[in-house]
Parts: sequence; C-alpha cells; structure tokens
Amino acid sequence: MQGVYLTWMISALALGVILLPVFKPKWMELRLTTFVDFFRRYWIHVLILFMIYNAKDGLDEVDRILMASTGLDMTPWIYAIEGNLVLHVQQYFEAEWLTVMLTHFYVAGFMFICYVSVFYFAYFDDRWMADRVTLTIAWVYIMAVPFYLFFNVRVTGAYIPEMETLAYSLNPEISDWFRRIDPFTNCMPSLHIGIPYAVWLCIKRFDHDERWALYRKIVFAYVILTAFTIIYLGIHWILDIAGGMIVASIAVNLADKTSKPVWNILDERTINARLVTVLTNPRKAYNFVAGKVVKTGKKFAKPTSRETGILSVIVLLVVASVITWDLTHQSLSAKGVEAPDGAAGADGWLATIDNTSEDGRLLKLYDLSELDDDGIEVVQPNLSVDSKYELTGDKLVMANDTVLYVVDTAQPNVIYFQKSMQNIDQVELCNVGEDYVLMTLSAGELSAEYLSGEIIDLSIQNSQISFVKCQGNDFAFLVDDEPSKVYVSNIEVDGSLTYTINASASEEDEQVLADWGTPVDIENSTIIDFVFDRTHLLVNVNVSAVDRLVLVDRVSGEQRLLGDSKYSSYDPSIRDGVVAWVMKDHLNPTSPIEEYYDGEILYMSLSDNFTHVLTADEVDQWGPIVLEDHLIYLEQSEDSILIQVHSWEPELKSYSNTVLQIASVIGIILVFVYINQKQNEAKSSLIYAEEE
Repeated sequence: MQGVYLTWMISALALGVILLPVFKPKWMELRLTTFVDFFRRYWIHVLILFMIYNAKDGLDEVDRILMASTGLDMTPWIYAIEGNLVLHVQQYFEAEWLTVMLTHFYVAGFMFICYVSVFYFAYFDDRWMADRVTLTIAWVYIMAVPFYLFFNVRVTGAYIPEMETLAYSLNPEISDWFRRIDPFTNCMPSLHIGIPYAVWLCIKRFDHDERWALYRKIVFAYVILTAFTIIYLGIHWILDIAGGMIVASIAVNLADKTSKPVWNILDERTINARLVTVLTNPRKAYNFVAGKVVKTGKKFAKPTSRETGILSVIVLLVVASVITWDLTHQSLSAKGVEAPDGAAGADGWLATIDNTSEDGRLLKLYDLSELDDDGIEVVQPNLSVDSKYELTGDKLVMANDTVLYVVDTAQPNVIYFQKSMQNIDQVELCNVGEDYVLMTLSAGELSAEYLSGEIIDLSIQNSQISFVKCQGNDFAFLVDDEPSKVYVSNIEVDGSLTYTINASASEEDEQVLADWGTPVDIENSTIIDFVFDRTHLLVNVNVSAVDRLVLVDRVSGEQRLLGDSKYSSYDPSIRDGVVAWVMKDHLNPTSPIEEYYDGEILYMSLSDNFTHVLTADEVDQWGPIVLEDHLIYLEQSEDSILIQVHSWEPELKSYSNTVLQIASVIGIILVFVYINQKQNEAKSSLIYAEEE
C-alpha cells in the first residue's frame, strides 16, 4: 500500500527538481546551497502546505462519519443535471494503456503541481508570488471544507451503474490506497482542478514582469489534461470542474486581500526575531501582544462593517462546529448497561446480558427511546455467558441448559411461556403474523412449536443441523456435512431451496493473499454465520485466510461479495434492505499496522449500493444489529465494553438547540447591523468623493 504512494511522491519530487532549469527566471542561477537556504527563508510556507496535506486525513474521517450518520447525498441532483455525459466520455476513450497512464498522472501529477507551485517561487526567492500562491491554495482548501462535509457528492464510477472507477480499481494496491485516503464523497468542488487553476490565476494576476510565463502555460495545460483525466477515470462530474474553478477564483481574491495582514505576522524574515524576543525578553513580548489585544478590542467596541463581518463569520463557524459535532456523535451509549457480554435487539428494545451479577449473568431490557434510564431486570432463569437469548418483536426468549423462558416486553416480570429442555444449542423466535413460533436446536435436531403449544412438523429429512435463523414464515439452516450450502424453508410449506455459496474473489485479490502467505482455500470454505430478510441472504464464509461476506439475492440467486475480499468481514446483520457488518480494513497479516487491528462498523442500503463507514477510528467495534430506527453495536472502551445506539434519523442535542437558537438571534442582529454599516459607509464615501 505504501509502495505505490512512495513511488508517486518520489517521482513528483524528482520531476520538480529536474525541471528547475526549464522554469527558472533567466537571471537566476541554480546553486546547491539554495536547496538548504530556501527552507530557512520559507519554512512557514512549507509548514502551511504540510498542515493542509495532513488536515485531509482528519477531514475525511469526519466526512465518513457525517455521511454515515446523516445520509447527506447531493449526487442525485448532480446526476439529474448531467445525466450520463461523463459515462459517454469514458466509454468512447477507454483503453488499458490510457487508464494506466492517467491513473499515475492523476496522483503524481497533482502532488507535483501542489508542491512545485510553492517550491519554485520559494527557491528563486520570489516572495511576492510565494506569499500569494501559498495563501491561495490554503483558501481553496478552506472553502472546500463545508462542501465536503455538507454537500456530499459521490464519485461518478460509484453512482452511475455502467461507469467504472478506473483509477480506483487499477490493481489491489492502488485500490487499497485510494480507499484508505478517500471517502469517495468529496467530489464537489474538484481540488484537482481548484488548486492548479488557482495557481494559474495567481500567476496570471500577480506575475507582473512575466518571469513565470512558461510555467503558467504548463499549469494551464495541466488543468486541461486533468479535467479530461478526472472525467475519464470515473471520479468527477463536469459540475465538479466548474465548482473547482469558481472556488479558485474566489480564493485568489481572498489571498490578495489577506496577504498583507497574514504575512505581516508570519513572514519568516521577522518571525524568527519575534521568537527570540519571546524567549529572551518575555515581558516585552507580553506588552506588545497586550497592546495589540487592547487596540483590537477598541476597534470592536466601535465596530465598522469589517469588525461586524468578522463577528458574523465567528458566529457562523460556531454554528457549523456545533452541528458537525452533534451529527458526528449520533451513536450514544446505553447508560444503564454496565458490563455487557452481548446484546440482542428488536424495534424499540435492547436486551443485554451483563456480567454484573455474582450469581451469574444478568439479562436486562432497555427502551431505546430512554437510553438514560436503567434497564429493566426481567424474570429469567439462571444464565451464564453461554446462555441463549433472542429478542423478536415484543417477545424475549432466554434459555440455559435445562429451561427456556419467554417474556413479553410489556410485562417483563411475568413468564409468558416456559419449557424444560436439555442441551439447548440455539433458540430462535419467529414472528409469524400475530403469533410466535419457537425454534430450538439441540444435538442437530430442529424442532418448532407455536407459543400456544401447537407442535409444527418441519418435514426436514436431514437431522444434522448446525445453525438456524428465522424470518417470518421462513427459516434457513446449515447442515454439518455440506458446509458451503444454505437451506431455506417455510414453516407452512414442505421442501427447501438450496443456495451454494461461492466466496471466491477476483484473481488479483486472491493473488495478493497468496503473496502475503495466507492463500485462500475456496474448495474447503465453510459457512460460519448468516442472516436473511425477505429478499436477501447475507452469508459469512471462512476461506481459511479471511472471513468473507456474500450477499445472495433470494429471487435471482445472484451472489456478490461485500466489503474488501482481502480483509476479514464478520458479524453480519440485515433488515429491510439495510445490511451491516464488521471489517478489519487494511489489516495486512504479514506487516500489520496497529491502527488497523480494530474492527470497523460498515453498513449499506441495498437500494443505492453505497458502503458507509460508521466508525473510522482505532477503537474496536463489533456485533452490529440493524433495527428499523437504530443500529446497535458493541464498542471496546479503555476499561469496559459499551453498547452504542446509533439513530438512523440524525438528532441535535438539547444544548445544541440552545446554542443554535442564540446564534440565530445574534446572527440576525449582526446581519442587520452589517447591512446598515455598509450603507452608511458607502454614503460617507460618496459624500467625501463629491466634496473632493
């Protein structure tokens, strides 16, 4: 994964140095000592670019969670305008050699244009250009942030069915690199256009003596080629290009206006002296800063439109920060859960089995609308960590080795149904119309009965059943001697359908696992878990090297892999077209990186086939349960296990509503004052001009 990245970066750096003689002003000389000296003279410029580069990882993490929490997706609006125009471009020009060339150009070329556009001006000591280009790039990125967070637009290859993300799928290593650094929703505006176009505008506007004329032409050619590249590779929409150009033009104007105040403070020629003053004469430094603060305070005490505008921006940033924080923290801990060993869920209810009791495990029931309340202790048999329990509809079933209880969530202290049994391996409770069917698996034998007491003849000839799940009238099961097949039957109909699960991946991915020393064994693959709903079957298959998830369409029989086939996926859950699972993404067993040891929760709505990463952190999460209004999962904290409850409908906290209400009132007042001040200032300026 790192190899291709280093190749691109080294190539970009080397090309920048090699082309120094081509773009240098005629009167400048190339000296080896200048390479060292320009860092001393322009280290803050380099630091700003470095901060922008590193800020992207944090922004992408926030964006992934925000997208997963809110579903903010503007892609349908973009598609409604453009249609399949970008698809026609890709299909007309598609060729393997062109894909390879443009993929490397897309990444290495962008690295080149970003770093040399400051490096050249700094190396040849053109501070006028270096100041403005650095600020312009910073402003482009700053203005793109709200679009990336609140105006999510997916890459074309992940939205248009017939289109391919040619760059992202060139080979497994490149695909991994792109998936790690890109959430695939940051299309509008295109920074691949915005940054180089802004550099071109900067040179066109500020290069008064035409010393950078050749470089300006090369940058313009780069913009044209990049516009074609990002469309051809299945990454950007045409409107993204327009968005990048608009942001770039605004950024150039902002850089011109802010250049003087910014570099009055950050100019490397004076800031070193200020740092020395702070270290050697702190009192003088304090007096200087205090004087500036007092002077600024006096300006805001009698504000002009400039100060009012600054206050308006501050209020806007506070509002955006509060909203972003809340929308990226939609998963709340169930407060009453102390030490859970596991969980089960049904609409509106959560059941956990905790190790807080000295006499054994304690099963508690929680109302998902009241997460701050302690759970309800239900009537229960003596339970252990290996006890069986299941929550379906408004019924909770629990079983130890000898007895089984069913309780109603409306009356959790009353035994609704009780049965004595021996060696219970699994229990399932099926909601069949207005009744419930209890399925129990013991020693390979599956039995079923209505809670009213009526025994059901399942007519299953094979008695060596190892696992069972039910959904309405349907139930599915595995048998010991056929580890790659899932049988699906109906309680009221004889016979069953058989699905033979194929967990094989692409040749490229299988070769990667073989190169890692962990080859797959498809012939001896074993189903270890599955879930299903009315339309799909989600099967967890062990292929020796990894666990894979196979999604099966129950009607057509079509199968496909979810997640990345090179990394283990497990703990599947499905409900009404939404699937969730856990994946140890990017975990290479031959050279593991600590940040990838943990499991991440992913989910997908089958209607749009877009995978959301709900947790993008270094904390281990597992056991997702998809419900109608919530997604429940377990999370490892520093000293305990937490039950996290994620709401599908984003909600703002009460403190957020208060902050937003106050900000709204202040914002209206500031806007009114700002408009009034601008009019008065314009009037005064006009009167002054007439008097002159």
